[in-house]
Amino acid sequence: MKKFKENWEIQHNWQLLFPLLGLLGLGYSAYKLSNALFQKFGLSIVIILSVLLFFGLLTVTLKLFKWLEKRWILQYRWEMIRVFIVFAITGSTSMYVGRPIMKWIGITKDNLHPLLYWILFIIISLIFYQILLVTFGWLFGQHKFFWEFEKKILRRFSLIKDEN
Repeated sequence: MKKFKENWEIQHNWQLLFPLLGLLGLGYSAYKLSNALFQKFGLSIVIILSVLLFFGLLTVTLKLFKWLEKRWILQYRWEMIRVFIVFAITGSTSMYVGRPIMKWIGITKDNLHPLLYWILFIIISLIFYQILLVTFGWLFGQHKFFWEFEKKILRRFSLIKDEN
């Protein structure tokens, strides 16, 4: 455990919450994906594939951490896990927010061409994604990181001018 804490630059035991949440989220995602794709083969196959997918996703995630560690300016390595959790929660939440907004506006798959429906759904979800990203970043103690990230995105969309 000491080596794990040193590797992730964890100074306080409460910071272990983020690697634990990350592993639980990765395991849940692996199970949901395996279940969606291989449910008809039975529970034992789904569990075996979930475990294999979990370790595959973990390997990819750890390699991604190493690559992003050079690009993202964070004080400690464990904060990268917190940032990934914020991205995951924000992506899921923006989709859940988008559906009721579409219904509230009166847009459904029945009264609009499916292609146009999905284009509008993605646009509305992206708008809420931007707002939720900064909000969840603030809730998870990473407001500065996500505010800078948001400004970078807005510059790429040419919605704000470059500060240089």
